[in-house]
Order: sequence, then structure tokens, then C-alpha cells
Amino acid sequence: MRWPVAANLSLLFADLPLPERVDAVRDAGFSGVEIQFPYVLEAAALRAELERLALPLVLINLPAGDLMEGGAGLAAVPERRPAFARALEQALRYAEVVRPERVNVLPGRLVEGVEREAALACLADNLRLAADGFAGLGIGVCCEAINRLDMPGFLIAGSAELVDLMDRVAHANVAAQLDLYHMVRMGESLPVAIDRLAGRIGHVQFADAPGRGAPGTGDIDFADAMQALALADYRGWLAAEYRPAPADALRWLDNWRSAGWVG
Repeated sequence: MRWPVAANLSLLFADLPLPERVDAVRDAGFSGVEIQFPYVLEAAALRAELERLALPLVLINLPAGDLMEGGAGLAAVPERRPAFARALEQALRYAEVVRPERVNVLPGRLVEGVEREAALACLADNLRLAADGFAGLGIGVCCEAINRLDMPGFLIAGSAELVDLMDRVAHANVAAQLDLYHMVRMGESLPVAIDRLAGRIGHVQFADAPGRGAPGTGDIDFADAMQALALADYRGWLAAEYRPAPADALRWLDNWRSAGWVG
């Protein structure tokens, strides 16, 4: 099976101004793009640039408050429900113009003084709210597990926790975002994690581990992962979300094409 491969513009080609990275993505041979938090760009300008190069916008994140600065984020903090609702409204307005295929809702960290059950209930409610809102635009919602080594205290960190969350939310417009890097950092076998999430995976991201570099710079057996994704009948995107080094030179992309993994 061959999958389309997207470049994460928040990490790749970071030496270029964000609008110019779109040209670099096309020149490098990627089939689409994702952007973690694109809201600093004017939505119509981003859409025009992507349409010029016929590149689909695969995924963006919902605004996450203070999460990237070490805070708890918005989605799983009961007292921040109004802030989540405002972030959702911002993302809906933006997505109506740029038309991403999916929007990722980051669970965030467990806040001191908040019971895990209360945080999970809040997250599930917010995911259903987002799923209903984006369903009207024909846009899917996903939610991601992030390892607790890189982000201590993260609420959802492994595949089993992600499955439990999908069961709790039980919404047709919510799927799992599976990041291979985060699973390996949590000590999981990728074939086991992929099998556990089979039928629920809406989007796949990758980087090598432990350094979060390009494929081939770490210890991940991507051949095993691709075989497991094929067995799970995954038919979505593979998105490169790694920290590049000059020596990487995208050799992995040529290797993956030769292996028949990406188109």
C-alpha cells in the first residue's frame, strides 16, 4: 500500500518564512501540508498559496492556549471551557476559509487539583463539541497522544489511553491521531499500538526516536510500522513532523518511495 506524505510546515523548512515553505514542500516532492498553528497567517492568503500549488491542507491544530509554553492547554481543564469555546470558534472561522481535511484537538496536561476523571470528562465533552461544529464543514476532528517524557503530565500519552478516549467520546467525527514517535517514546511496540487503534486512526505523523529527527536518524523500524498500517487498512496521510538537520537532505523520502510506502 502507498500513502500520500505531507510535510509539517511548523518544523520542516523552518529556515524560510512560513508562506515560502509551501513552495519548498512542492519542490521536495511532498503531496500535502499540515501546520500546527497557522493562525498568524491570513486565512485567504494561505488558501490562495496552497491552491496555486495544488497542495491540500491536511491538518491544523485547534488553538491550545498556553500548552506550548508549558501550561495545561484548554481542552481538558474544566474551568477553561469558555476559553475552549472561543478557540473552537476561531478555528471554525479559519477552517471555513482554508478547508483542512482534519483539525487536531490537543488534550493538554492534567492540572494539579483536577481529578483525572473530571479532566477526561471535560475533554470528551469538548471533543464532541468540536466534532459537531466541524461536521457541518465536512472536516474531521482528531485527538493525539503525546509522550510524558517530552511533555510531563500530558493527559493522554499512550495507545491504550487513546483507545479509552475514543470509546468515551463515541462520536463518528472523532478519530485518533497516531504519532509514531510519541508511541515509541512511551516504550510501545508500533505494530501493537497500530493494531490496538485499527479502524480508529484518522491521521498518522512520524519522526524517528529518540531524537525526533528524520527517519533513519534513530531506532524506529519503519518497515514494521508500515506493514502494521497496511494490515490495519489505514488509508489516510503520513505526515512528516520531525526536526530536520542539514545532513538529512530528505534521503528518507526517496528511500520510502523505493520501498513502495509513499506515492
